[in-house]
Amino acid sequence: MTSQVQTGRSDSTRLAYRSINPATGEVLAEFPTASDEDVRNALTAADEAFTAWRRRTIEERAAVVARAGQLFAERADELAAIITEEMGKPLSEARDEVAFCAEIFAYFAEHGPGLAADQEITASGGGRAVIQRRPVGVLLGIMPWNYPYYQVARFVAPNLVTGNTIVLKHAESCPRSALALQQLLDDAGVPAGAYVNVFASHEAVAQIIADPRVQGVSLTGSERAGAIVAEIAGRNLKKVVLELGGSDPYIVLDSDDVAASARAAFATRMGNTGQACNSNKRMIVTADIHDDFVAELTRQAQALTPGNPAEDAPDTYAPLSSRAAAETLAAQIKDAVDAGATLHAGGTLGDGPGAYLAPAVLTGVTPEMAAYREELFGPVAVVYRVENDDEALALANDTPYGLGGAVFSTDTARARRVAEELDSGMANVNAAEAEGAGMPFGGVKRSGYGRELGPLGMDEFVNKRLLYVQD
Repeated sequence: MTSQVQTGRSDSTRLAYRSINPATGEVLAEFPTASDEDVRNALTAADEAFTAWRRRTIEERAAVVARAGQLFAERADELAAIITEEMGKPLSEARDEVAFCAEIFAYFAEHGPGLAADQEITASGGGRAVIQRRPVGVLLGIMPWNYPYYQVARFVAPNLVTGNTIVLKHAESCPRSALALQQLLDDAGVPAGAYVNVFASHEAVAQIIADPRVQGVSLTGSERAGAIVAEIAGRNLKKVVLELGGSDPYIVLDSDDVAASARAAFATRMGNTGQACNSNKRMIVTADIHDDFVAELTRQAQALTPGNPAEDAPDTYAPLSSRAAAETLAAQIKDAVDAGATLHAGGTLGDGPGAYLAPAVLTGVTPEMAAYREELFGPVAVVYRVENDDEALALANDTPYGLGGAVFSTDTARARRVAEELDSGMANVNAAEAEGAGMPFGGVKRSGYGRELGPLGMDEFVNKRLLYVQD
């Protein structure tokens, strides 16, 4: 997510995987980091499982994936409660995440065989030429804490259908989520070794990537983590998919109801308490509606009070994922204000040990400030005033990131003209995002490369083999 992978500190001691309730600071559970033998066993199991798993028909594999989707639906309450406790996600949003996972597994179970079907192409000189999509082997997934199930689902579902096997390293702060996923996939009928959760250390991750049995790695996390993983994978000639940070522009060119537009923008920004890589972190608003837009954002922020995410009461906000995350974001806000930005609401830390930070509204952020380039990963609405469409577009593209973006206007053609010029992996017109199992997700620039979900997600870790038969 950045959508940061919470990889913990690298030191001489074995890092423990700890589940901490960010609303209270209570340690819920703790698990030891995998030993060298645990890691070796995980790799051996995944490699041995690959031979049998790939030989099953794709329809048989899809049936197992379909059952996993059904189990997400059946266990929705149990699964949602775990992530609400473990990373502070409001309970209604936790249920939505579980439901989306069910949709993703169902999508690839239904459409995967067709997406992986042989594709005949024109052969020169006679004969018949076919592009075949074949599994490549063991894959490593390195997943973040901000969507503990969804991030895993969008990597795992298509690759299990394809016939690959998975070694999964989850975030250190999400061990209970990780174990719940392992149990669900086991119960769905995924054979032993085809999906293996491992509480790996940083050093072990490097060893896993370098292992010749591993054919690729997918990481969702911070730029720093992505650069490290890509470097290790590059040295070992491994395919990589990276979904990293974002600072998505949310351009409002005009509105026939400014207050309603601002409320929609604020609700989008508050999703997952602002901890989403493709959240609308930069709201770019034309001058004639800017002040009213900011005033409504401010009213929305000021109306919220800290709440228990398990109760999901109206007019409350949830904690961030950890006290450290809240403190980091508070420092970023203070740095911007000290440099001349205007704080209209929020930005204050609650008393510890909970991870509460009051939702903030910032204006006056300039290119000289760190906040202009940094990703603010939490409930902060940063609003920029622009005079026209060209200025809005220039500001939208003036970022090292390129994940998504949205453009709003009562004139759809006008909004599309601007959206067509966004330097991003995803561009939306009159919608905050295009969310769905069939919608490819991914970015450009420092937001990473590769795609997940939809037909493009099915195509990342496959051997696109040419089979030619001479007449």
